[in-house]
Amino acid sequence: MNESLIIEKEIQRQFHQLAKETHRTESEIIHEALAGYLAADHHYVEVLKQRIAAADRGEFASENEVKAFFSERSE
Repeated sequence: MNESLIIEKEIQRQFHQLAKETHRTESEIIHEALAGYLAADHHYVEVLKQRIAAADRGEFASENEVKAFFSERSE
């Protein structure tokens, strides 16, 4: 897979400024950003899989639990 990466000019400006201000290489910043994004995305996918599995097992909140949840939020 050989695709080119297109980054908006304003994002590029902020990126270069961050590298300069933090005395880090652009590669370091890209690596940290991608690693953080991928970790968060992986966690989201795992939680989603768990919730889908629970739903497949028929594990749902009861009508009373749902009402209680939303009544607490509206107060």
